[in-house]
Amino acid sequence: MPKIAVNFFTEDLTYNLKQKTRIREWLLSTITAEGYVLEELNFIFCSDAYLLHMNQQFLDHDTYTDVITFDNAETEKTIAGDIFISIERIQENAKTFKGTVLDELCRVMVHGTLHLLGYKDKTKAAKTLMTEKEDHYLSALKASA
Repeated sequence: MPKIAVNFFTEDLTYNLKQKTRIREWLLSTITAEGYVLEELNFIFCSDAYLLHMNQQFLDHDTYTDVITFDNAETEKTIAGDIFISIERIQENAKTFKGTVLDELCRVMVHGTLHLLGYKDKTKAAKTLMTEKEDHYLSALKASA
């Protein structure tokens, strides 16, 4: 079986993602289901401070966030991107929403991936659709367990 081009890195902290193969396959099936081809998808796990700096530097936002997505695709219907995720935000959100860190991390990973697939979340209607897509693909992940 060929290697799936979904990569996991850490920037300024240590985090060991569990179930990497299953998550890679799930993200690939999500991308394929949306009619896209995966070229390369990099997830970079980092701290709140690191992501805040990126938010300030690249997006001119002076706020904490859980995820920032950079689309590097050069052709239509191709996924090539970098998704930066604050593990500290994920841990905090998991407590707030009374879920597991892995469940929250998967939600944010698919959220960033959906941005690369063209979904937006700036309007109420767009945010509703994004959440429906997240829930749909998260249920597919749970079904594969």
